[in-house]
Amino acid sequence: MQKANQPTTLWELLERGADDATAIVVPETGERISYADLRGRVFAMAEALAGAGVARGERVAMALPNGLPAVVAFLAASVAGTSAPLNPGYREEEFRFYMEDTAARVLLVPPEGMEAARAAAASMNVPVLAVDAAARLDAPRRSCAPPSAADVALVLHTSGSTGRPKRVPLAHGKLAVSAKNVVDTYQLTPADVSLCVMPLFHVHGLVASTLGTLLSGGTLVVPGKFNALSFWRTLNENKVTWYSAVPTIHQLALSRVSAGRPQGAERLRFIRSCSAPLPVETAKKMEESIGVPVLEAYGMTEASHQMASNPLPPLEHKFGTVGRATGLRIGIMDEAGNLLEPGQLGEVVIQGPNVVDGYENNPEANATSFTNGWFRTGDQGSIDAEGYLKLTGRLKEMINRGGEKISPVEIDEVLLAHPAVAEAVAFGVPHKTWGEEVSAAVVLGSTATEAEIIAYCKERLADYKMPKTLHVLKAIPRTATGKIQRRNVAATLAAETR
Repeated sequence: MQKANQPTTLWELLERGADDATAIVVPETGERISYADLRGRVFAMAEALAGAGVARGERVAMALPNGLPAVVAFLAASVAGTSAPLNPGYREEEFRFYMEDTAARVLLVPPEGMEAARAAAASMNVPVLAVDAAARLDAPRRSCAPPSAADVALVLHTSGSTGRPKRVPLAHGKLAVSAKNVVDTYQLTPADVSLCVMPLFHVHGLVASTLGTLLSGGTLVVPGKFNALSFWRTLNENKVTWYSAVPTIHQLALSRVSAGRPQGAERLRFIRSCSAPLPVETAKKMEESIGVPVLEAYGMTEASHQMASNPLPPLEHKFGTVGRATGLRIGIMDEAGNLLEPGQLGEVVIQGPNVVDGYENNPEANATSFTNGWFRTGDQGSIDAEGYLKLTGRLKEMINRGGEKISPVEIDEVLLAHPAVAEAVAFGVPHKTWGEEVSAAVVLGSTATEAEIIAYCKERLADYKMPKTLHVLKAIPRTATGKIQRRNVAATLAAETR
């Protein structure tokens, strides 16, 4: 039976599941790990890390693909020191930057591969430890004291879309609060089974899919990677009741749905979307094809992930919004620091127990990110009379055409409504007269000419919002977690056309 009190550390969170209940399923092998077994593996690895010299607060870098070793290593590192998961796809220079920036004490890798990570560690004299498929670490074991709520469990970096990536230290207590918000929002119970398709070096997969599930006492299914071809089979075979992903993954999963409801969908309670804007047309098509509520949420690293979400039925979920605040306060602020009334457009600001206290060793960023106790997210939006938040884009990505501020998200939605457009992204490009002009890139799902798409937009957008140039691409550049960074797309296209 689950304990009623709120956990304050990830170790306490892990104690929630019943000993004999299944905590982790590895679909490739069919291996099922009980909560008692998971706790044993986490504790053993934490002691091995302590034996390898990791002390409280020291960073444990890890370059591990999704799977049981990644889950165990994340939790164990948070007990012995601080977890610092990295994208296994980084190049050597990137590994070196992030390991130097976090002052990594050790690096965890699989027994084979990850040569770029190994080379970076060797150049920095950082010890490399191999984690086998059973999540075992071959190192002498030494006891380590349990962490406190204030200890930093996890350190991640912002995406760096507006400059040098910033270090975000997330304390145990803040992560535990965020996991509880996820559990409460979606009414998760030990009967729920979650499919983790988000990478375990990103706050979305770590908090929503992993910590939320473990706090509920439910079961987490962790494939090595997302595979659109096997997605519905994996979901069906493991009796999955919910999953969370970025729109890119939802669109790929939806592309594998042919006639009729996919097998296994009847067990789903809901589908969650987060970390990038979910096009309204995609959400509607998913609900129609899969037959379950599609709930868009809003999260960011600095809030230990979740800030808002559309609610489960019978409460209304509004397409085109990210729902209502979950466990924290959300406001809209003008440039002068004044909170605005419902319906007014401004910067989204947040305040709550899961919000980071500040970036690490970055007083300049902290000075500009906090106003009167509110954290400025950098997102623009408005809150309606019922408390639902609508995002209109990143402030730094707004297109400024002769003083007219244009939301690229609005243009995206119009382009995506065209039956031939599968993906779209609008952005500003330099212009001698207007300062910036509107441009866009699309990926086509069926045949259409640029002129036809422009004519379609002309019927639905004011002249000043119209894309003046349109690029037809095979794929739109994205980050490893499926995000589109508009300024990066614009820079890439500009470089290619020089």
